[in-house]
Amino acid sequence: YSQKGYQTPATYDAVVQLEYLDMVVNETLRLFPIAGRIQRVCKKDVEIKGLFIPKGVVVIIPTHVLHWDPKYWPEPKEFRPERFSKNNKDNIDPYLYLPFGVGPRNCIGMRFALISIKLAIVKILQNFSFKPCKETQVSKISNMLIHLFSNLFYWSNNVFGTISVL
Repeated sequence: YSQKGYQTPATYDAVVQLEYLDMVVNETLRLFPIAGRIQRVCKKDVEIKGLFIPKGVVVIIPTHVLHWDPKYWPEPKEFRPERFSKNNKDNIDPYLYLPFGVGPRNCIGMRFALISIKLAIVKILQNFSFKPCKETQVSKISNMLIHLFSNLFYWSNNVFGTISVL
């Protein structure tokens, strides 16, 4: 978005090109889903793997449990944006990653929410710098974020510059 102080406007086309930012947002939503559960009313009697679910019963799907299951996500508590890289994204079962629900009743504002999140991150990082104070203990995830930001941004006098399109 900028080089040496010149900021290019954060347009839709520019923001959607930020592949690593997309990976970071998806991994963040996996770790901390917006909706902790999805609810659906069973429309007809059904049996799934020997479990009978009668019509009218509310079925609750805990997204957080799915997103943190080591059977589907190796080292699920680790922040690893690479899970959502172009090479890996197609291997993710759409019924295991549900930050906005799934199917015909998924969140109608999903695309708007995702672009809004990304735009907010871009604008914050274009206009502010972040440094831990002396009392701040830097955790492993903080180190990963610092590494992430150093890959997305250039440093100028130990202050974040602004994004250059990847």
